[in-house]
Parts: sequence; C-alpha cells; structure tokens
Amino acid sequence: MGANAEHVFVGCYTGDKGGDGDGIDLLRRDPSTGGLTRLGLAARTPSPSFLAQHPTLPVLYAVNELDEGTVSAFAVAPDCSLTPLAVRPTGGADPCHLAVTADGRHLVVANYASGSVSVHPLDAEGAPGERSDLLTLAGSGPDQERQAGPHAHLVAPDRNGPDVLISDLGSDRVWRSRLDPISGRLGRPEPAVEAKPGTGPRHLTHSADGALVLAGELSGTLSWYRPAGGPTWAARGEVAASTATGAVYPSEVAMGRDGRFVYVANRGPDTVSTFAWDGENATPIDESPTGGVWPRHMILIGDHLYVANQRSHNVTVFRVDPDSGIPSLQGAPTSEPSPTCLLRWNPTMIRP
Repeated sequence: MGANAEHVFVGCYTGDKGGDGDGIDLLRRDPSTGGLTRLGLAARTPSPSFLAQHPTLPVLYAVNELDEGTVSAFAVAPDCSLTPLAVRPTGGADPCHLAVTADGRHLVVANYASGSVSVHPLDAEGAPGERSDLLTLAGSGPDQERQAGPHAHLVAPDRNGPDVLISDLGSDRVWRSRLDPISGRLGRPEPAVEAKPGTGPRHLTHSADGALVLAGELSGTLSWYRPAGGPTWAARGEVAASTATGAVYPSEVAMGRDGRFVYVANRGPDTVSTFAWDGENATPIDESPTGGVWPRHMILIGDHLYVANQRSHNVTVFRVDPDSGIPSLQGAPTSEPSPTCLLRWNPTMIRP
C-alpha cells in the first residue's frame, strides 16, 4: 500500500444484536488496485450499524442499534484512530440510519423500531448535544408482521435547503419534513412519496437528473419518482430488483458516478443487480453474486464497488467496468465480523 492509501470504516452488529463484531473497524484501501487490508478495531461501541461523516469536521457518527437507542460521536485523527466525543440517547428504539445536515449544525437519526426521528444539535467541535426534537411518524401497511406501525429507515437532509426526507418502511411512504436550523425542530411531516402498498421503502438515492430512486425491502423492487409539485413526487416506473424466484429483500441502492447505472444489493439471492439508467427507465443488464451472504450495505469508490456481507462476515470487492457498468468480483473477500455499513473516510471534505 502506498502513501496515497485511503481508509474505510466498517460498522457492524455486536453481541447485543446477535453479531460477532466489537464496534467500528478500520480498513485500508489501495486506490490503484481497490484492494482492502483489515487494520482492526478502531472503537469499541455497541452495534454501530450505520456510520456517517461530518461535512467539514474530522468527526464520525454511529448509531447504536439498541432497544434504548443512542448515537456516538468520535474525533478522527489523521491516521484514522478514533477518540470518543459524546454518546446521546435518541429517544427511540433501534436507530438504524443517521445523517448530518449540509450546514453541519444538526445530526438527524432514524429510529427504526419506534418509527421516530431524533435531532441533535452539533457544537463547534461536532459533538452532538441532547435532542432538540423527536418526531414520531404515523401509519401502517398491509404486511401485518412488518408494517403494523411506522419504521423510519433512512433520513436524507437536502443538500441545498432545510428539508429532510424520511423513508418509512412501515407506512409505505417517504415523508418530507422541514428542519428549523435555529430551534432544531422538525415541522409536520408531509408525504413526498406514497409508494405502492407493501413496498416497504428502505433506502433511496437521487439521480443526477433529479429522480428519486427507491429500494423497496418488502416488495423486492426498484422504483423511481419525479417531482409533481409541492412536496410530492409522482411514480414514474418500477422493476424487480432481482430475477430470483425466492424472497428478495433489497438493502442498498446506489448510482454510478457518471449517472448511467443504478446498483441494488439483494439479500436472499445475495446478489448485486445492475440497471442501465437513461433518466426515464431502469433497465436490468446484470445480476452478480456478491461472494457472501446477506449483503447489508455497499458503496462505490471510483471504479470499485464494496459490499458488506453481514452473515458471511466479509467485505467483497468488485471492479466496475466503466463502459458497461457491470461489476466483476475481484480478489478474495476481506474478513469482517457481522458488517452492516461501509463508510469511506474522505479527508478532503474537512476544512483546513
């Protein structure tokens, strides 16, 4: 590995959630080959199942997916060692996703089991304070086992404004709420997307041309939407996330860097599906085994795709063909206990 090596943090499940991990691990990435080297445990913390980076400060945030959920913040040194800054209760159960607002002033957290979203003000060092708000969602869906009530699965603050999108697996909606940057309180949520009943919205992303692209965990679909005036988005299309005949539970959706391809990780068949994206339709062009079991999360870095396979305890690397967009498995997997999230540490985001 050369002097230009990059780093990837790994979140996982620890024993409290039946996992084998100990906290947040650190990998080193070789930018020239895409290869990974496991450096070991960076911070011991319970079930840090999702990670996020502050936009301008060397601070990493992790949910602690517990019955009484918390968020943990860590200062990140130049060598990517972690120093604890703060731990705060989220006021909800099983927080599974979090994000920092574009202005760097608030941390927003999705509490899955209790169907709520907490907001934490961030101080000048990036440390979270006590909650400034706890927004509880409402609604249900046709799946009586999974959709008896709301289940916030993702929070996505607008990069250019105060709005926050909230993906709610329980109500088949993506909500839009406005965050007051002064009070740190969220406004009354309005439906931005009303997905088909039983979709189970999990994660979403935006295409470069302005579409909202959504992975449906319960329906096993990829769907996409366009602005329809006001807070709402209109459905424009849907396709099966996998060609598998058994149960399919999409976990993560990602756009290729040039905007021509969409990738979906599928638990069940344990594959990554590749779709060509032309702005109007997602056309399936490939489906490849992930080289592991239960692909919980994935990230794209340059021409490489990295997949966290939770139940086979490994991270696999794919080289993505820049012309066809199709990923090909590269090298041997990197052992990681119960990985659930990958975060590329980007020091260029941090202000000097």
